[in-house]
Amino acid sequence: MTDTTGSQQSSTAAQVTSDTGAAATVEAAAAPVAASPAADADQAATATTQEFELAGYESHPLEPQAEQSAETAPISTADGATRSLASVVATPATTYNYYVSPNGSDTAAGTKAAPFKTLARAAKAATKPSTTVWVAPGTYAGGVRTTANGTAAGRIYYVSTTKWGAKIVPPANSTIKSAWDNRGHYVSIIGFDVDGSKLGSGTKWTLGIYTGGSYNVIKANRVHHLATTIPCNSAGGSAIGVDSYYKGVKGDVIGNTVHDIGPAGCTYVQGIYHSTSGTIMNNVVYRVGSAAIHLWHDATDLKIINNTVSSSVFGIIVGGGNYYFTSAGANNVHVHNNIVFDNKYGISEQGKTGTSNTYKNNLIFQNTTYNISLRNGLKATNTVASNPLFVGYSRTAATPNFKLSTSSPAIGRGLATYAPKEDIDGRVRSTTTGFDLGAYQH
Repeated sequence: MTDTTGSQQSSTAAQVTSDTGAAATVEAAAAPVAASPAADADQAATATTQEFELAGYESHPLEPQAEQSAETAPISTADGATRSLASVVATPATTYNYYVSPNGSDTAAGTKAAPFKTLARAAKAATKPSTTVWVAPGTYAGGVRTTANGTAAGRIYYVSTTKWGAKIVPPANSTIKSAWDNRGHYVSIIGFDVDGSKLGSGTKWTLGIYTGGSYNVIKANRVHHLATTIPCNSAGGSAIGVDSYYKGVKGDVIGNTVHDIGPAGCTYVQGIYHSTSGTIMNNVVYRVGSAAIHLWHDATDLKIINNTVSSSVFGIIVGGGNYYFTSAGANNVHVHNNIVFDNKYGISEQGKTGTSNTYKNNLIFQNTTYNISLRNGLKATNTVASNPLFVGYSRTAATPNFKLSTSSPAIGRGLATYAPKEDIDGRVRSTTTGFDLGAYQH
C-alpha cells in the first residue's frame, strides 16, 4: 500500500556502519529557543548527569566517547563472555550533543544540566551532521518526526542511554500513524522501547520505527504490542519499516527485539518490513500477525543473517512486487545462519525473485505448512532440520528465552560469510568459538 508516509505491506502476506564522528565534542545549545537563567537553574536542580550514563547494552560499563580505534578490542565481562568494544561503544564522539530527560524542559538549552523534555523538541535542535541526542530513561510521547540529514562522516544519532530505558508510547491524542517517522539520511536510532499497548485517542499506530531515508541504522530497539487492534486491511503496518518509497537505500536493522505485532493472522501486518537494500541482522522477532521478516516492493541486495524468528504466520518472506522504481524483483538476497522455528510457513520466496539469492546454514524446523519454498530452481544448503532447543521457549510466554541451550544443534553450525562479529548481546562470534545460528551466540 502507498500513502504519504510511504508503503508498508505486501499483497501476500549495532553494528553502526560508516560511523566516523568528529573529534571535538561540545554540548550544543539549541538556538531556536533561548532558555532564561531561571529556567536553566530549575533544570540544573532537577536533572542528574547519572541518567545520561550508558547502561544495559551489556554488563561492561559503556564509554560514550571512546576512541573508535579500540572498537574491535575484546573485553571480558562479568558473565564470563567475551565481547568486543563495537557492542560497547554506541556512537563515536560527535561535534554536537543534546540531552532529553523526563525532568527537563523544552524551554531549556538542551545541555546535560538543562535537558529538553521531549523528543520532538530535540528533533528540532538536531539539524546538523555529527550530532548525538542522548535520551535518559523515562516515558516519552511518540509521533516523532525526524527529517535532518547526517553525512557518511558525521551521522545523527538518537540514543537511549539505558537500553530500552527510554520508552516511546502513544500520545494522549495521536495525529500520525507512526511512533517514529524518520525521513533523514545517515541517522541511527539506538536502544529505544516502542510500546504500543496503551492507546490514546486519535490515529492508531500502525508503524513503529519507520524510515524512508538512506544509510540509516535501526539498532538494539524493542518494538512490541503494536497495531494489535487495528482493522486487518491492506493499509497494513509493521514494527520496523525500511522503505524505498522516497528512494531510500542501504537501511540496516540490527539487534532489535520485535514481538506481539498486529492482529493474529492478519496478512498485512509485518515485524521487520524492508523494501530496499541493506542488512537485517541479529534480530529476534516473534508473534507477528503475518511475517516476522518480509521483503517486498523494490527489495534487493539484502543480507538476512543470524536472526531468530518464531511464532508467526510466515518466518521470512523474500520477494518483490507492487514496485515503486524497479521491476527487477528481489535478487542478491543472502539468507544465512537464521533460526526459523514454529511458524505456519518457514522461508518463502514470493512475487518476483532472482537467481542470485542464497539460502545457507539456516535452522528451519516445525513450520507446520512448509519449512521452505524457493523459486527459480534454487536450493537451500546445509539446512539444520532439528528443534533449536532454546533455553526457555513457549509460544505464549510473555518473554520466551531464545538463547541456545548447551545441547542446541544450532551451536557451531553457522557460516562465517556475512556473519556479524557479535551477537545481539555483544557476545563475540569467531572461528575459534564457532558461528552459531540465530541471534544469540552460546
